[in-house]
Amino acid sequence: MNYFYFPLEEWTNSFVNEWLLPTLGNSFDAFSNSLRAFINGVANLLIAVPPELFAIVIALISWKFAGKGIALFSLIGFLFIGSVDIWEESMQTLSVVIVSTLLSLAVGVPIGIVSAMNDTVQRFIRPTLDFMQTLPSFVYLIPAVLLFGLGGVPAVIATFIFATPPCVRMTNLGIRQVPTDVVEASRAFGATTKQLLFKVQLPMAVPTIMAGVNQTIMLALSMAVIASMIGAPGLGSTVLTGISTVNVGLGLVGGLGIVVLAIILDRITQGIGQN
Repeated sequence: MNYFYFPLEEWTNSFVNEWLLPTLGNSFDAFSNSLRAFINGVANLLIAVPPELFAIVIALISWKFAGKGIALFSLIGFLFIGSVDIWEESMQTLSVVIVSTLLSLAVGVPIGIVSAMNDTVQRFIRPTLDFMQTLPSFVYLIPAVLLFGLGGVPAVIATFIFATPPCVRMTNLGIRQVPTDVVEASRAFGATTKQLLFKVQLPMAVPTIMAGVNQTIMLALSMAVIASMIGAPGLGSTVLTGISTVNVGLGLVGGLGIVVLAIILDRITQGIGQN
């Protein structure tokens, strides 16, 4: 089947080493430093909050949006995280998830809005999202490490690429599912395009958009262990250490910590979307 030679590897390496890094290396370094400061700031803030206060606040939020059962689970879950001494790692993981989710929302929601408004944009965006979702997540790590080094920054970038497509898709879907008669009635009453979007379509699309946010958060958490391979701090590093040292207990502790965070975030975001 080797009818002709296609030097994709050589072309890619030549592009990266001979043009991308020499030309934009300083820009990548500046962006990396800014993003690293943001990630560390979020992590330090979460760690600085007393664990008891943090657990109570999350429990109250869970009670409001997800019910008493999840509030109780939150308290028990955070009690478990503290009792096995992985509180700091959990907050580090949570900081990576928060930053990557914010980036995904900042980029994904506007793109979803534009694709919902323009069929041509949607036809271009769909294969791009398919590519982002089907490309193995390990592949994201190579350019992330090359451009941004090791640590939390490449983890956030790789997680952002991996977790953004659901946000774009669900925003697009939510706006397109707004009933046509509602849109026509709004226009009949003289609503401008901006008023139609912000006062009719987006409010009615909130449950669907929150479903996208939920999936984005879950995908970000699923990258925790993979991102630890490039130096990302948090529970993923705990699991990776357990794997590398064949320490079953340590791996179980880190894995259960991720599960606790995933269930709490999942139920809270689901509850927000339903309210």
